[in-house]
Amino acid sequence: MKTKTIFVCNNCGSESPKWQGKCSDCGAWNSFVEQIAAPTSKTKTEYKKVSAVKLHEIEAKGEHRYKTGFHELDRVLGGGLVKGSLVLLSGDPGIGKSTIILQVCEFMGKEQSILYVSGEESERQIKIRAKRLHVESENLSVLTETNVESVIDCIETTRPDIVMIDSIQTMSMNEISSSPGSVTQVRESTNAFLRTAKSLDIAVIIVGHVNKDGAIAGPKVLEHIVDAVLYFEGERNLSYRILRAVKNRFGSTNEIGVFEMLDTGLCEIENPSKIMLSGRPRNVSGTCVACVIEGTRPIMAEVQGLVSTTGFGNPRRMSTGFDYNRMNLLLAVLEKRAGYFFANLDAYLNVVGGMKLLEPAADLTVAIALISSLKDFVVREDAIAFGEIGLAGEIRAVTGAQARINEAARLGFQRCIVPYHNYKTISDKLKGSIEIIGVRTIRQAVEALS
Repeated sequence: MKTKTIFVCNNCGSESPKWQGKCSDCGAWNSFVEQIAAPTSKTKTEYKKVSAVKLHEIEAKGEHRYKTGFHELDRVLGGGLVKGSLVLLSGDPGIGKSTIILQVCEFMGKEQSILYVSGEESERQIKIRAKRLHVESENLSVLTETNVESVIDCIETTRPDIVMIDSIQTMSMNEISSSPGSVTQVRESTNAFLRTAKSLDIAVIIVGHVNKDGAIAGPKVLEHIVDAVLYFEGERNLSYRILRAVKNRFGSTNEIGVFEMLDTGLCEIENPSKIMLSGRPRNVSGTCVACVIEGTRPIMAEVQGLVSTTGFGNPRRMSTGFDYNRMNLLLAVLEKRAGYFFANLDAYLNVVGGMKLLEPAADLTVAIALISSLKDFVVREDAIAFGEIGLAGEIRAVTGAQARINEAARLGFQRCIVPYHNYKTISDKLKGSIEIIGVRTIRQAVEALS
């Protein structure tokens, strides 16, 4: 009997009867790999009759949540790990994924039974790492196995409260002929753990690797299977880590958690603004402080700009922690609308501490940092600025102005530059605690900070 093969996209899981250079669904190049197709059954399948339920007849019971021992992780999860949920934790190699789940095992093992399944490390390696992290829970069991059927059999036998799978790319099923880590293996293994988590009402955390583009290795459908997707972000040469929720069926996706990697493991940072601003240079041009909102939390971040004469025909542009295309747009607005010329100058931008400024409220801070370096004037150390810059050069209002100003006042800042439309809505009590200046144009903001 001739074996039938198909080609599957490693990026999105799309299937094709023949090889394609470019995936027609996701647009990825050279992503198709050959796999053996699953046999199709020609017999008539049996099914059970089902009936729909009225929405008002369904009981809305509050979900049971486990505390993980990390307030930052609980915040990102929406209040804790939900019983019966499947959570995907992903990030770059060495970022701290295995470290944090082992530390979580120590805290949660005080009251819950935990099964730690490792397909990458031996029992001795896990013991050495647990000893370094001071993990000594008696309710923690370790299983070194890569076969999904064997792991599920152990889960059904021991019935733990929580299961940790490290990692999903090492798991494989006997009925699938492809190698571990392939699209089919990752997808079907995750589906198997999902059915186990829901049927036994067990919380399962699976660790997933990322590819060179930063996306989760395996099919994109993996993110649709699980209940929550968490990303660990951070620079390898920096000690700070940011945990961000990309998807969460039990909470908001806007919250972030901030951690620091130490010799004894990950340590949560409850006041990230203070850490991000530590070591700020004094009396130096090209630096300004931004205040961004991550979920419900305002966070301060230092933005540094450097403008210098180019030594090449075309000036260089480089941005770290801020969108590169957005920076080019702001440079064009500064030239056309405000009269600050960067056409023959190199421009570099950096957000200190590994933070990523994703919201438009950081526009004004970025513009001021670049202008400060261009004109070589020092921005006041006790001042912050936030606001969105439009293509006409106007400063537009942003959300959460009150929370941003409160955070600035709490950290000891004396002056806050805000959009004029936000200034009109700020209470008089808040205006008495910190000097607030409303601006309509970029030049007004520069004058107020110099």
